[in-house]
Amino acid sequence: MDLKIGLLPGDGIGPEVISEAVKICDVVAKKFGHSITWKTGLVGATAIEKLGNPYPSKTHEICLNSDAVLFGAVGDPKFDNDPSVDLRPEDGLLKMRKELGLYANIRPTFTFESLLEMSPIKKSIVKGTDLIFVRELTGGIYFGKRGTNSGKNYAFDTCEYNQDEIRRLAKIGFELAEKRLKKLCCIDKANVLETSRLWRKTVQSMEKDYPDVDVSYEFVDAVAMRLIHSPKTYDVLITSNLFGDILTDEASVISGSMGLMPSASVGLKTSVYEPIHGSYPEAKGKNIANPLATILSASMMFERSFNLSREAQIIRTAVSESVKEKIVTPDLIEKEKASSTNEVGDWIKDKIDKA
Repeated sequence: MDLKIGLLPGDGIGPEVISEAVKICDVVAKKFGHSITWKTGLVGATAIEKLGNPYPSKTHEICLNSDAVLFGAVGDPKFDNDPSVDLRPEDGLLKMRKELGLYANIRPTFTFESLLEMSPIKKSIVKGTDLIFVRELTGGIYFGKRGTNSGKNYAFDTCEYNQDEIRRLAKIGFELAEKRLKKLCCIDKANVLETSRLWRKTVQSMEKDYPDVDVSYEFVDAVAMRLIHSPKTYDVLITSNLFGDILTDEASVISGSMGLMPSASVGLKTSVYEPIHGSYPEAKGKNIANPLATILSASMMFERSFNLSREAQIIRTAVSESVKEKIVTPDLIEKEKASSTNEVGDWIKDKIDKA
C-alpha cells in the first residue's frame, strides 16, 4: 500500500518526537510491505519566524495532498508573554483545523499497569480506566464572534453551534460506543446555556438510530468531578470545543503523564494525528522528551486513516512492552534510570523489527 503522509513537526519538542514516530512508521511499513512518501511543512512559531504565517499556504497544500498528517506541537513562550503580538503559533493550529475541516478530536485516556503509581490519583481509582473523548473542534467559542471596544476595557467571545455541527460529531461518538461498551455520555451545561440545550436536543433525536447505545447527559462540572473520583464509569464522551479542551487535559493526568496519550483529529479533507502534550520548550534539544504519545498517534493513524489494524496493533504492543520493561524517558522514571528520546524510539523500532 502506498501511503502519503504529511509531517508537521512544529515547535519545541515537536521535531524530536516526530522523528521517533517516523522511525517507527518506516519500520512498520517495511515489515508489512508498504511504501511511505513523507512531505514536511512548517507550522506554528517556526512558520511565523521563517514565513510570517503560522499556517502557510504551502503547508496547507501538503496537508490537502496527504492521506493523513502527523503533527508535533506548536507554541513558544515568547509569544505567550506578549499580549500585543498579532500572530501566535496557536493561530496556525486553529487555522489548520478550520481549513482542513478537522471537526472532531478523538482522544483516548487509558492506563498502563506498570505506571499506575505515576498517577496523582489513587491506584484503585484509575486502574482499568479506558475512555475516549470526542471533542468538537471547529465550532463554539473558539470560532465565534469576538472583539473589544475602543478603550480595550471590554471584550466578548461568542459561543455558537448549529445542529449539523453537533450531529456529525455525535455520529462519531455513537459509532465508537457501538464498538466498545455501548455507553455514550453527552457533556453540556444545559441548565444555563442555549447552545448546550441544542446539543442535548440534537443528541436525543439521534438515540433512536443507535438503540444498543445507552446515552446519558451530564453537566460539565459534574463530569469534571467524576473524572477524578470514578473515571472507570465512562466509556465514550462527547462535548463541545471549550468543555472538551478543558476536560481532556484534566483526563490526561489519569495515566500519569501527558507524554503517553495520543489523539486523532478527524477532518472533511484529511485527518491529523498528534500527541496531546504541548511543545514543552524547556525540554527542546535535550533528548528527554517522551515520544510515546506521538508513536501511539501514528498507531491511530494506521488504524483510522489506512484501516491497517495489524500495523496499528504491533506498534501498541511494542509501546506497552517498552513501558513494562521501563524503557522510558525521565518523566516516567528516576532520571538515572531513564532512557533518552532516541533510545526509546530505537528500542521500540527494534522490537517491531524482530516481532
